[in-house]
Amino acid sequence: MNRSVKLVLDIVMGAVIPILILNNLNEQLGTATTYVVAALVPVAWVFIDLFFITKRFNFITTYIGAFAIVRGVLAFWFVDGLQFALKDTLGSIFTVLAFWLSIVIGKPLIKYFLIQGLDPQTPQQEKSLSTLLAEPAVYRSLVKGTKIVLLTNLATGVANFILNFRIVVDEFGTTAFNQQVAQVNAITRIALTIPEFIGIWLTVIIVRRAIDYHLPEEENEEDEADFWELLQLREAQESA
Repeated sequence: MNRSVKLVLDIVMGAVIPILILNNLNEQLGTATTYVVAALVPVAWVFIDLFFITKRFNFITTYIGAFAIVRGVLAFWFVDGLQFALKDTLGSIFTVLAFWLSIVIGKPLIKYFLIQGLDPQTPQQEKSLSTLLAEPAVYRSLVKGTKIVLLTNLATGVANFILNFRIVVDEFGTTAFNQQVAQVNAITRIALTIPEFIGIWLTVIIVRRAIDYHLPEEENEEDEADFWELLQLREAQESA
């Protein structure tokens, strides 16, 4: 599937449709059922993506799938006020804790996202990539990238909590509550993803620069070499 189409579908299924449900189906379904249906639409979309579109099960999809399961379970935790603000922020809390713990134990999570993205196909490629990522400068870039993602999620998590606490003030099970949830989702599900995307973009740049520094320069810039070809050339040069 085209990436731009996928992005549009993610926004529609993750934000637009839930907001429309929360604003328009309270009388037809009842307020509690409407809230659950709206909360489960993004969860269902994640599993549709994993099983029928992406069809790949790895570290990244496992992380996303586990997160979707947690969101699905939380949809049935009927709370309001401070507890609702906390519930809606648990995703950010989970991310912050996971990335922080990975730094503490010396296994920055960005490393495993990178490995999955590069997708080594052979034991030799896995070994060569592991050696490259163990380079001090590359490792430091992975730690720095993990910290960037951690801090951006911490900032957006705090913002998400404050917005939910201030906007969603009615009791659960009322039409006003669902409409307030729709209002805050219209802000958080789109606006707060911007700094997170910026954080990921900065991480990619930092890690890419560190990796490129340790790869051989391409002889012909017009004919861009494959990453694995450059990594193989690096291995050959070090062995010579």
